[in-house]
Amino acid sequence: MKHVLWNTLATAALIGVVGLLGCSKTADDGSAAAGDGAGGGDDAAASYTFGVIAKSQSNPVFQAARTGAFDAARDIEAEHGVKINIRWETPSDEDAQAQAQKITRLAASGVDGITVSCTDAALLTPAINDAVDSGVEVVCFDSDAPDSKRFAYYGIDDVEAGREVMRQLAEAMGGTGVVAILAGNQAAPNLQARVRGVVEEAANYPDISIGYTFYHAETASDAANKVQQEQQANSDITGWAMVGGWPLFTTNALDGVHEVAKVVSVDHLKEQLDYVRDGQVQALIGQDCYGWGYETVMMLFDKVHNGKSPASVINTFDLQIVDQDNVEDYAGIWDKWVPKD
Repeated sequence: MKHVLWNTLATAALIGVVGLLGCSKTADDGSAAAGDGAGGGDDAAASYTFGVIAKSQSNPVFQAARTGAFDAARDIEAEHGVKINIRWETPSDEDAQAQAQKITRLAASGVDGITVSCTDAALLTPAINDAVDSGVEVVCFDSDAPDSKRFAYYGIDDVEAGREVMRQLAEAMGGTGVVAILAGNQAAPNLQARVRGVVEEAANYPDISIGYTFYHAETASDAANKVQQEQQANSDITGWAMVGGWPLFTTNALDGVHEVAKVVSVDHLKEQLDYVRDGQVQALIGQDCYGWGYETVMMLFDKVHNGKSPASVINTFDLQIVDQDNVEDYAGIWDKWVPKD
């Protein structure tokens, strides 16, 4: 009888151990994340691992997204007692293939969710779909993959951003002149949409023409060199519509440019604010770069923990227009978004 009882107890203990092992996931970095809280809202029992894949480490706007993601993890733990492990998996420079590989590896490692800014939507869509099919929730920020199985997007209204760039530029140019568009990566869907917005809005100004559209690598030095070279080669350019602020992330980017052309750009980093102060840039169209990380991690948490999607698939924020009249109002925001170590 004692022998039978001992076997029964041993079997029950073994089942309990297997059950515990079955309720957890282990990330590649060794951090454990329990996977039994999805849909149940059981704060005491849950922890999750989310991968965050921005376009590049070299673009400071994505460092703000990184801060936002980790701040969201901190706030979730403080409010709900749920541990959120953030795995920052961003390539050093833009590389859509590397992003796709990171999505695949994260999904295979058992993460609960992924948030990604797509360098090339067409290339990343299959990887996103495979991740979703394997049970990993995916949300996009900044640059969407609208034909994928991602459940939501958070970012700028890109077409409207392009339109606003052109409105501000047309005003600065006095409604006349030749515009060059600085367009970044030609494969990026968010930039394509901004360029479309610039072109559509320019049609409302009969004395303004879009003379050039320049694509380039999205690094500060490459973009600054491109602007200066093209301005020198094309003296008819009297306005620059920058759908990304790449050249303005460095100093002296507009030497030989601001003297002969007006400039309006997307983004409002600290480095860009100096160009507004100096009168070299007439306006900046600011984005919620911090929210790219913060809001999408919150969306992932609500999705995997409570089984809830946002009310809208496409979620955008209000554009922030920065000029000489209000530039100092934005001076402190980057101290929060990209704090110094």
